[in-house]
Amino acid sequence: MALGTMAENLRLPLTWAGAVLVAALLLLSSGRWEETWGLSSVLFAAGMALVGIASLGRLWCALYIAGYKDDRLVTDGPYAMCRNPLYLFSFIGAIGVGLCTETFTIAAILTLLFTAAYPAVICGEEARLARHFGEAYQEYRRCTPAFFPKIGLLREPATYLVNPRVFRRSLFDALWFIWIVGILEVVEELHHLGLLPVFWRLY
Repeated sequence: MALGTMAENLRLPLTWAGAVLVAALLLLSSGRWEETWGLSSVLFAAGMALVGIASLGRLWCALYIAGYKDDRLVTDGPYAMCRNPLYLFSFIGAIGVGLCTETFTIAAILTLLFTAAYPAVICGEEARLARHFGEAYQEYRRCTPAFFPKIGLLREPATYLVNPRVFRRSLFDALWFIWIVGILEVVEELHHLGLLPVFWRLY
């Protein structure tokens, strides 16, 4: 397969850079809504629901694409409903993690970072897939939405051959949203204990 575009190649470095910046902000701040028990609980519950959807969705995507990403055009399961379900579930997970901070600020920042960086990544990947798979990909593109899924297009085969080693390696990527929420809870407790300073209160 051809080398990825610049946006594809920079995806992971930019993602990690954004994660480090947000993590630094979280280490030095807390949410104003923690004092409003009802709202903070609603934000956390909504965030956990989105994180759960994202984790299950990424596992579903991994089941279909693990071991096949560069070898064949995957158009079943979540890939039947939209062309970029992995990024869709990642977006849902990012919003969920933001809400689990019990602030609107972090959710908004993560949304802006995603919408600023990932459209270029998606366009680059789609151009590469079009070159690699030719008319088959063009037909898939004509029939399948890019990002927002169309549920009625869902189709799943009766059986599907999965590479267990590749799928096992994909589990980490699928579940990291859940682990991040656990880290957020540790940071919140360190703030409550006074072991981490709080310089800002975020809305």
